[in-house]
Parts: sequence; structure tokens; C-alpha cells
Amino acid sequence: MTELEKTRKRLHFRAWHRGTKESDLMLGRFADAHLAHMNEEELADFEQVLEHIDPQLVDWLTGREAVPANLRTPVLDRLLAYQPEI
Repeated sequence: MTELEKTRKRLHFRAWHRGTKESDLMLGRFADAHLAHMNEEELADFEQVLEHIDPQLVDWLTGREAVPANLRTPVLDRLLAYQPEI
């Protein structure tokens, strides 16, 4: 297994095991759909997203709170725009 594959596997686990069901579903589904296609830089950006606490992420993803401009990345923008099929 390559280092990139290990990183994807680790981030996939982190996305699905956050601690709150809401964030698990939002981040886990995004990970399912996008991790396999992310390059090293995008994976690092996604890892930074996962460093934020669940209530903050849920507020951003539901639009209850705006994401501070200094935290915006292309990966976070893709996550904010992601609309999974239910």
C-alpha cells in the first residue's frame, strides 16, 4: 500500500468517525465520493478541514454560519457545495 493510499484510508476513517451522526454523514459521504480522486495537496486540505470541531463544521455545512475567508480552500468549497444523493 502506498503512502497516498494509507492517507486516503486514514482520512476516510476520520470522516466517518467524528463523534456526531450529522458530521459523520456529511463528511463520510463526501469522503466516499471524492477521496479516491484527490491528489496529495487536496488530501492535505481535507485533513485540515477534519481538524475543526464538529459543531463548527456542521454550522458551516448547513449554512448556519459562514466559513471565515482565511479558511476557505478548493476542497472546503467542494465540500460546501456537495449534495449527496439520499
